Amino acid sequence: MVKVTVLYGPPSGPAAFEDYYANSHLPIAAKTPNVRRFEAGRVIGTPDAGEPPYYRMAELWFDSQEDLESQEGQATAADIRNFATGGATVLITQLD
Repeated sequence: MVKVTVLYGPPSGPAAFEDYYANSHLPIAAKTPNVRRFEAGRVIGTPDAGEPPYYRMAELWFDSQEDLESQEGQATAADIRNFATGGATVLITQLD
């Protein structure tokens, strides 16, 4: 199993981020085939009560590396730059 994790940095305009994320980005991401599981959430804290380095995160699970490689997935990744004003880190993890 392979997991894609997207960590979004704090945006310059949270309301604009949330609007685009919910109404534009998620519909694009929903077209990605072979997604076994999807979870997303807003980061609300850290164990030491410090300022979180990320604003929001998303995780998508696929059966294999090949399953995550699609035109729809590429379109989803390309769309990140349209709204993630705080930057985004994308990690691909092979689960044991």
